[in-house]
Formats: sequence, C-alpha cells, structure tokens
Amino acid sequence: MNRPRTLIVGAGISGLALAKALMDRELPVDVVERRAEDEQATLGAGLYLPANAVRALRSIGVGDAVAKLAEPVTRQRLHDHRARPLAEFDVERIWGDVGPCLAITRGELHEVLRTAVDATVVRYDTAVTEVAQDTTVTFADGATETYDLVVGADGINSAVRRCLFGGPEPRFLGQLCWRFIADDTAPGITDWTARLGTKGRTFLTVRLGVGRVYCYADINSRVPTAPAGDWRTLFADFGGPVPRLLEQGADAHFAALHESVNTVWTRPGVALVGDAAHAFSPSMAQGGAMALEDAVVLADALGTAPDVTAALAAFQSRRAGRVAWVVSQNHRRDRARNLPTPLRNFTLRKTGERMFKANHAPLLDLP
Repeated sequence: MNRPRTLIVGAGISGLALAKALMDRELPVDVVERRAEDEQATLGAGLYLPANAVRALRSIGVGDAVAKLAEPVTRQRLHDHRARPLAEFDVERIWGDVGPCLAITRGELHEVLRTAVDATVVRYDTAVTEVAQDTTVTFADGATETYDLVVGADGINSAVRRCLFGGPEPRFLGQLCWRFIADDTAPGITDWTARLGTKGRTFLTVRLGVGRVYCYADINSRVPTAPAGDWRTLFADFGGPVPRLLEQGADAHFAALHESVNTVWTRPGVALVGDAAHAFSPSMAQGGAMALEDAVVLADALGTAPDVTAALAAFQSRRAGRVAWVVSQNHRRDRARNLPTPLRNFTLRKTGERMFKANHAPLLDLP
C-alpha cells in the first residue's frame, strides 16, 4: 500500500482540508503554518460556498459541522447600482441535486477544519525557507527534514512554488477589492445580491445570518495599489442598502486581485493546491471550491495510486481541465461585466440565468 509521508505547507482552508482527507485514509501527514494560530484563524471576511464546495466539505466529513454555522443561500440576484433588478433565480436551478449553497465567515470555516484535524500534526509559527529538489525541507529555525511528498498550500505567494516551480508570477487582473462584514438587521438583504455599477464597479452582499452581512466591493484599476482617500466614495452613487453598509467599511480588507499563469502544479515529490496552484478572479466564487476539490482529489489519488509519482500524475490530469474551465468562465463573466452599461444590463436581463447555468454546467460532475 502506498503510504507516503506528506508535509503540507500552509494551514489555511486547502491545507487543513487536505490534512483531514489524508488522516481519514490513515496516511501520515504533518502541517506547518508560518503564522501564529490566533492570527491564521482571524484572516479574511466572508465566503460564499457554491454547491460543489459544500459537496467537497461533505466528502471529508465536515459538511454537517459547516452547515450548522452557515446561512443557506437559495437565490442569486443581479441588480444595477440603483438597486433595479436585472436577473434573479433559485440556485437550485443552477446546481440541481449537487446540494445547497452556503455562506459562512472564513474564520468559522477555518475553525471547523482546524477542529477536525488532530492538533498534534499542525505546527504554527513554523516557516519554510527552502524546499530542495529531493524534497528536503529547511525551516526558519535551521532544522531540516525530508518527506515523500511536499504540498504547497501556502497561498498566492507560495514559498513552495517559488522554490521549485519558477515561471511567471501571478498576473494582476486589473481589479481592486475591499471586503468586510457588517452588522445589519434591516429587511431587504437576503441571500446573494450583486449590484453592478458603471465603470466596472460591483458591490456584493451575502447574508451570513445572525444579523451579519458579508460585503465585497471591487473596481477596475490599471495599477495594483489602493487609490488615495476613502475608498467608500467610489461607491457613493450606489443605492439600496449600500450606503448604510459602507458606514461600517472603514477598516475593510483591501486586495489587488491576481490570477495564476502557471498550469502545472506537480513535479517529482511536490504538488501545489489552492491559491498556490491557481489563484482566480472571484467572478464565479470558485477559489475556495477549487481549493477544496484539490484536497479531495489529491487525497484520493494518494490513497489509491501505487506510488507518489502515479498519484501526482492522476492529480494533475484530473484537475487541469476543470481549473481551465473555471478560468475561462471567469474571463467570460468579467468581459460581460465590463460591457457598456446599457448592453450589459440588457444582456443580463435576457440571459442572466442561462449564462450562470452555462458557467457552472461541468462543475455539477464530481471532480
């Protein structure tokens, strides 16, 4: 039986999901995370989990725990920036019997995964400084250790990728975003609603339950730096609940959005998962879903293939086409979003639901 000793670099969502899946198969695994445990748990804001992400969580045995904390998302709505409707549909019409879509804070999802993983296998405050060709890992304290498999689950700025994969750095997508969680008990904010403004501006709200709303705003930009002044003025002409939500957004998390260019995520004894492998435009909310699917597929390959080499070949083969589809559909949706406003609004009114169905159709199948 193939029982490789695996090191996962990164204790975020993809790293912990992979650790849980490997432990369920009784495969030896260690996890290291450069951040402190309390710092890691508080990163991020909210997450929309489409049905394929929820399916992946169920497959690693944490679906019920997540569902207890999450808010069901049953409808998706597209409005213009004045809150006039463009399209609206039940998510069941997109996902069929794959399962529900959920909304949850990143911290809550991380805590479910952290609790599900044996604490003795995770070391926080432990940075990796080098990964050699023979999969000998050097840590920040100077210690070294050799593994059968090293998995980079350490995000878009992956140290594992830099050490061994080379190639171009992630590409700036020409978008800037701000994320925050607001307290809001006023009526009118339900499920998932994207408000599309002029000049490539979007303000998304996702109901998290318990009077909380996940807010995501983005704009087009030629440079990956935050504009001067208060970012909230960029959305001052948005209607509906946006003005009152923006009052709570002074300390929103800012990010310039990037997309990975590399399409090869394995080499002898090494694999990349999640954002370390394939950072995306957030257009389809598939970043977390693809990371969770990576964990499921890699664990399955390691548990069934005769050796690490065969497992990595199977992982790359099973993931490449699916990830490429998500990249292409993100680009398609971003182009549609940036059509001239009257044409964009007309297109969404006529074809919004059909477009969403087409975007997600291959993702209904198991990864």
